Amino acid sequence: SSALDAMASTVQTVSIALESHQVPASQIEDGGDGVLRSNNNGDSMDHRGVYQQLKPADGGIAAWKVLFAAFMFEAILWGFPISFGVFQNYYAKLPEFQDNPHITIVGTMASGVPYLGAPFMAIVVRRYQRFRQYMIWTGWPLCIVALLASSFVSSIGALIVTQGIIYGTGFLIFYYPIISIINEWWIRRRGMAFGVITSAAGVSGIAMPFVIESLLERYGHRVTLRAVAVGIAILTGPLIPFMKSRVPRSQTSVATPQDWSFARNPLFSVYSIANIAQGLGFFFPSLFLPSYATSIGLSSRYGALLLALMSFAQVLGQSIFGLLSDKVELNALLLLSTVIAAIATFASWGIAQDLAPLIVFALLFGFFAYGFCSLRARMGTAISEEPTPALATFSIFVFCQGFGNVLAGPISAALLNNGVKSDGYGVWRYKGMVLFTGACMLISAASVGLCHWRPRRMIAD
Repeated sequence: SSALDAMASTVQTVSIALESHQVPASQIEDGGDGVLRSNNNGDSMDHRGVYQQLKPADGGIAAWKVLFAAFMFEAILWGFPISFGVFQNYYAKLPEFQDNPHITIVGTMASGVPYLGAPFMAIVVRRYQRFRQYMIWTGWPLCIVALLASSFVSSIGALIVTQGIIYGTGFLIFYYPIISIINEWWIRRRGMAFGVITSAAGVSGIAMPFVIESLLERYGHRVTLRAVAVGIAILTGPLIPFMKSRVPRSQTSVATPQDWSFARNPLFSVYSIANIAQGLGFFFPSLFLPSYATSIGLSSRYGALLLALMSFAQVLGQSIFGLLSDKVELNALLLLSTVIAAIATFASWGIAQDLAPLIVFALLFGFFAYGFCSLRARMGTAISEEPTPALATFSIFVFCQGFGNVLAGPISAALLNNGVKSDGYGVWRYKGMVLFTGACMLISAASVGLCHWRPRRMIAD
């Protein structure tokens, strides 16, 4: 979730950075994002050189309303797909879905589409600023329709399309316009604002698995999906009117050419490999911890508990790693994140025969593996400090993680063994998955280590 938040936060880096500076009337132009520049007093100047009074940024009732609305959207609509592990555990017990190796694809598509579509949607939002409200009103109901439709289907293939692809597409369409609006209202205190938004997914991840698990046990998946759809409509629908632009838009916008020279920097290749490798192993714990807990004789409630603990550790990890990235060498943090995540996977998850090792793994993996996600913006600035290349590189890194998200389903089908052996590593059924997850973290660490130990070779010409 922090990856999405951080990627989207760069959508208006150039335009918003200029909002607090004086712009001579002779230099007024549309920079490709549709934003009309403003002076030091926060007054917007249109293409005719006429100033317009803007509402205050970084505070005030309107700004806080926008931030609260964004928090709720993040907590509820992104909290649902990241809690799919509970659904997966339930689906695996149903006669019509039992032992189907493709169940996990439902969850990976719901969260993977927003990852993979991040670069494309960032470009669309930047290019068509004045249509952001239409995007929100298109994507938000699409998520609701997807859940309602999924409650009527009876095959995994149909669930992949409805609860997976359609839901993910709806989230992609409405989410990035919201983050773009946030960037206008929070400028000097933007770090605080996105810290609030980032924490939303972790906060909902602490409670939502228990809510969903309780509904599934009592009412079944069809009623649960409909209840979630109604809940989304009631809790977030009234907040959409809060998502208003602070900066007036021009009626035309001309996209500026993208400079791709950053791709020649060896750091770009190193960090791309690191993100792909980390992304390939990143999603398995959140998807399979509940079913792993069930396989060693624990009740389904313990599966929800493990996801909640991982979400709690995620909030701490992302906050602390993000804070340290301003003071500590980036590659050292990347190595720490991936190496500790690998050790936790091999030493805690693989040997777990009861609840205690799983709790240790959930906390360590949640803290360190999710901490990696908060460092992607710094990877972009390490490659190039120019705003436009930084946006492009970060979008690509988010895409790299999404690549691993989408492949998690098919890969897991090949990694899972038949049967459970209580005395086996990974209780036998999950042995291949545990080894693959740990290996991915080590490969990511190795690619960063190459950069860390040979820094002179990693400096762009």
